[in-house]
Amino acid sequence: MACGCYLPLTDLHACPRITRSISFSWLTFKIVKAGDKDLDGQLDFEEFVHYLRDHEKKLRLVFKSLDKKNDGHIDSQEIMQSLRDLGVNISEQQAEKILKRIRKGLVWAPIMYMDKNGTMTIDWNEWRDYHLLHPADNIPEIILYWKHSTIFDVGESLMVPDEFTAEEKKTGMWWRHLVAGGAAGAVSRTCTAPLDRLKVLMQVHATRTNSMCIAGGFTHMIREGGIRSLWRGNGMNVIKIAPESAIKFMAYEQIKRLIGSNQETLGILERFVAGSLAGAIAQSSIYPMEVLKTRLALRKTGQFSGIADCAKHIFRKEGMAAFYKGYIPNLIGIIPYAGIDLAVYETLKNSWLQRYATDSADPGVFVLLACGTTSSTCGQLASYPLALVRTRMQAQATIEGGPQMTMSGLFKHIVKTEGVFGLYRGLAPNFMKVIPAVSISYVVYENLKISLGVVSR
Repeated sequence: MACGCYLPLTDLHACPRITRSISFSWLTFKIVKAGDKDLDGQLDFEEFVHYLRDHEKKLRLVFKSLDKKNDGHIDSQEIMQSLRDLGVNISEQQAEKILKRIRKGLVWAPIMYMDKNGTMTIDWNEWRDYHLLHPADNIPEIILYWKHSTIFDVGESLMVPDEFTAEEKKTGMWWRHLVAGGAAGAVSRTCTAPLDRLKVLMQVHATRTNSMCIAGGFTHMIREGGIRSLWRGNGMNVIKIAPESAIKFMAYEQIKRLIGSNQETLGILERFVAGSLAGAIAQSSIYPMEVLKTRLALRKTGQFSGIADCAKHIFRKEGMAAFYKGYIPNLIGIIPYAGIDLAVYETLKNSWLQRYATDSADPGVFVLLACGTTSSTCGQLASYPLALVRTRMQAQATIEGGPQMTMSGLFKHIVKTEGVFGLYRGLAPNFMKVIPAVSISYVVYENLKISLGVVSR
């Protein structure tokens, strides 16, 4: 620790080195928030010691990540290289200013330099002394490495929006990330569209007496409409990416401001709230496109000439309300998806950091892909019954003589006639597309970033 001692929070004033360097009120709020494990609003000695040890480990990981030469010191060139890896280009003079960064305390407190001895390098002790009492959520390197990115697009349209640094927003780099992510999503959805259409057919038409296997489903589609029929509904699925992503991103930024967060990145609970609300706003805005996508995927050969014809047909026959069928289960489904997706991702992330992060905070591509794919799959599994009911409600008018049921009525009918398993019809093709969708998204995303001049973090 900076002063070589462990002190309970109430005794911090006894350590002059600490009290000279930071505001006590700021310290109290931030450290209690970061270290209060039992959420009782107080920080006891064990919690404080645990916070210090955990935070020091994270600081060491970041220090080793910055120490490119592995010589135990960080110089201006290493800072420049590390920031370039994060997509930020600075001059050597700016890097030297970071080395000499000043932290201001109270009016009566002296300023504190990170580079205390004026050598223009920072060793581990100087790094630790300067940052130890900054809570972990102020370490941008760790957060950026582990950012749960929206490139994991499996076509479910429920992902929590991405976050961008102030530098990315200032330079306009954020829209390049969105463009690359949107294009990657379009390619991955197109490549996995046959599995997506099969999922929709199984959700709507498969029953206990009329089971539809994967091979039988593909055979039925090809016989009915040829190879091209495997991509029915994909056009609308691709078209809705751009407006949904834009609305979700803008809503997310506004909600972050409304909940009063001054942090560049949010905590897990704040991300859940902001992401769920942003997803709800985006889904509400483009929901008629969701209905059109389902109807186009279920259409028979020659039934509609295109998207506009399908929309006109639904409006004339069923009215405007038809474009919002299944809206309630779709909206409710965002909550378990976002919650479980984020919770599983955070658990996997923390588990990896505790077990394997010894020399670097950078987990590598495969670890990130594995964590993102697993968490997304768990989120889908939790919200799948609601997604199935939504699709059935969207498609009710296409089934001749079929009853028009409410959400609760449809749940009861499915469980009564098909059992609990009936709520998971189409799950197999849905999971089959996850790994190829994530892999294709990642490859396309990385190549498009290079073409657009986006530096990888």
